[in-house]
Amino acid sequence: MYQMPQSPTIFDRKLLRARQQRARALGAETFLIDRVAAELGERLAVVLRQFERAVDLGTPTDAVRRVLAESGKVATIVSAAPAAGPRDASLRVAVDEEALPFADGSLDLVVSALALQFVNDLPGTLIQIRRALKPDGLLLAALIGGDSLAELREAFAQAESEVEGGASPRVAPFADIRELGTLLQRAGLALPVVDSDRLTVRYKSVFDLMRDLRRMGATNVLNERRRTPLRRATLQRMVEIYGERFADADGRLRATFEIAWLSGWAPHESQQKPLKPGSAKQRLADALGTREIPAGEKPRP
Repeated sequence: MYQMPQSPTIFDRKLLRARQQRARALGAETFLIDRVAAELGERLAVVLRQFERAVDLGTPTDAVRRVLAESGKVATIVSAAPAAGPRDASLRVAVDEEALPFADGSLDLVVSALALQFVNDLPGTLIQIRRALKPDGLLLAALIGGDSLAELREAFAQAESEVEGGASPRVAPFADIRELGTLLQRAGLALPVVDSDRLTVRYKSVFDLMRDLRRMGATNVLNERRRTPLRRATLQRMVEIYGERFADADGRLRATFEIAWLSGWAPHESQQKPLKPGSAKQRLADALGTREIPAGEKPRP
């Protein structure tokens, strides 16, 4: 098993599990994860191969497992997530995404939807996934990107600054899309690809947005969160700022969700590799039909 190094503890994962259990009890809001699961199925459809054993890592509903089963591409699907009571009775493996129990080279495919943004050591989790993949095994994951809920973050920060004289962390600092490709490479995954989708959801009120976040199990679980109750005056000012800055002409409010997509392969000799420096058979200047300018020479006017 991977031994986690000491890393900053950003998220209170015990509280996260409690919030996810509460969401299930309230009746989970699944529009976002259902959309991600459908997109994952489309991305997997263009991969021209079959997978013997796949793990669905941490996905909080069965949406991804349904897509995998319908794809016909996977022989065995294993659900791997923390056990969270009777509603998770279908889980085959109870795991913490930060300490995976899988043997090296035991999996052909690892997928994950809207779970990995809450691990404290994302580089460590990616390394564990790479080790668990067989050569030429695939990781395909979606997680919440850094631009998500930018409107709510801005409105809360401004309101707290005005009312309380300082801001506290209210929205998690999710990974920046530009950093994720580097993390895949650091984990030793080949052919890394990172891209993102943006979804704008419109709400009648900020309270409807906050209600959806509660039913997604996605409310504040930051360790550095303020532990005292939110002041009524701060909440009221936040609602005003949100309406002033992020309302459409019809009065409905915008909320942005960024979905970051990651894919990478465990290295294998059959994969494409970059050419070695100096191995090109044609100069770039010739291919572009232009004159090569030697180093130190100024271009002619």
